[in-house]
Amino acid sequence: MKIRVIWEGRTRDEHFKALQSDYAQRIARFVPLQVEERRGSSGAGESSKSKMTPFEEHLAGETGDCFTVLLDPRGEEWTSEKFAAWLGEQALQGTRKLAFVVGGAGGFSGPFRQQGDLLLALSRMTLTHDWARTLLLEQIYRAFTILRGYPYPR
Repeated sequence: MKIRVIWEGRTRDEHFKALQSDYAQRIARFVPLQVEERRGSSGAGESSKSKMTPFEEHLAGETGDCFTVLLDPRGEEWTSEKFAAWLGEQALQGTRKLAFVVGGAGGFSGPFRQQGDLLLALSRMTLTHDWARTLLLEQIYRAFTILRGYPYPR
């Protein structure tokens, strides 16, 4: 299984960049990982729009062959153990490509949200995008350590 993590915007804070890089390297020990920072639309409040933005249209075409997980506050909120079990099931079911997408400040439009295979919330609390990106990578790494029985998650 290959994992792509795609997010809109750049991480500017060097501390977050270092953490993201560290977790990306850790995850890459388990599966091929591609982290992509993308320039997207700059407008806020796009999540209320009834049509996809050009960024979303491009992304929808790019991730069409992937099982796509959209990080969205409206999504399901899981424990780390449930996320690990789900990730393990994806591998057992033969999912070849898995894409996690973190939107910009305006969130996702309704039509793009409907194109995702899974809506997942990291927390009901509001997180900055840098925190959300870092937390997502940490949870992916944690899931693999849970699946392998490594001591990290304790």
